[in-house]
Amino acid sequence: MPAPNLFLIYVRDAESATAFYSDLFEIQPTFTSPHYVAFEVARGVLFALWTGGGEHAIPSTPRTCEVGLMVPGPPSAVDEIFSSWVAKGVHVVQEPHDAVFGRTFVITDPDGNLIRVSPVD
Repeated sequence: MPAPNLFLIYVRDAESATAFYSDLFEIQPTFTSPHYVAFEVARGVLFALWTGGGEHAIPSTPRTCEVGLMVPGPPSAVDEIFSSWVAKGVHVVQEPHDAVFGRTFVITDPDGNLIRVSPVD
């Protein structure tokens, strides 16, 4: 059975979301169109932004998933990313804290999608 290889995030404005994620993750898209933008985050694995589901991209709509960024290293590595992202003006949902799986924090993108940073499992 193949593994999932496309992770799609609903956004209202592909251009502004592309700028947000390009800056946040320091990556450039591998495919760009007016309503769909893809970033290859590993060989054959895409993280994509899509406006086609615009009715779902309302910041007040509760999200049922998170975009995750697992980072290697000590807990201070998570804190360093937090400081860097706060300097970029992100919206913080949870400040850095220690959870059962290690140091973590949560922010949102402009559409309310949750982004969690945590240690590598």
